[in-house]
Formats: sequence, structure tokens, C-alpha cells
Amino acid sequence: DCSGVSAMRFAPRIRVVKNDELSTATLCRQCEDAPCANVCPEGAIRRENSVWRVDQHRCIGCKSCMVACPYGAMTVIRVEEGVQALKCDLCSHREEGPACVAACPTQALRCMEPMELERIAAERRQRMALAM
Repeated sequence: DCSGVSAMRFAPRIRVVKNDELSTATLCRQCEDAPCANVCPEGAIRRENSVWRVDQHRCIGCKSCMVACPYGAMTVIRVEEGVQALKCDLCSHREEGPACVAACPTQALRCMEPMELERIAAERRQRMALAM
């Protein structure tokens, strides 16, 4: 998992939410207009090279980002200096990409460019329209 390759202590950035019939991964969706960044009073969440990252030197641990994130992807952990916000940064320190994608045993995870996502969404809309 991502926490094993991060410089931070163990704190996975991806979680599996399960109920009786369904399980799904919960992780940062790298929103275009990120609510977590918009509410941060210190401007600690910034976009760098198309990836939203938390600047740990600016984070004051106020948890505003946790409240604002519609996906529950923000985590706040205790550190020696107090608390810090964490979120997935797509393992930007790894040339080979996110560790979770490489480690997923069912290959259910993958990274896609915005244009690829839009193409898939358009195909799904077209299929739904034709099925009606």
C-alpha cells in the first residue's frame, strides 16, 4: 500500500468500505476544483504538476479539509508537532506511479488522464441513451 513507500509513518491513503453486498475503495479523486483546498485557511493544499498535495509545513491540522472532502479521502494523524492532514498524492515520488495500482491483486485500480475519463463517460452516456 501507499503508506509502505511514503516517508510518513503507516497511514494508508486508500480504504475499502464494505457492507453485506458491496465493497468499494475510498480515495482522493484529485478533484478539478478541490473542496479540501478551497477551505484550507493556510493554503496548505496546493496543486503541483496536476496533483493535489498537502504542504505539511503549512498545515495546522484544523480538519477543515476533512469536513469539506465529499469522498472522505482526507485523514488527520497525530505527529510529534501536533496533527497533520494527509491525502493521496498519487505517489508522486514514484516514477512507476501509485503503489496501490501496482499492488492491487485484481487490477481494479488504474490512473487515467482527464480526456480518457471524459471519453469513457461519453461512451456510457451514449449506451444509456440507446438503451432507452
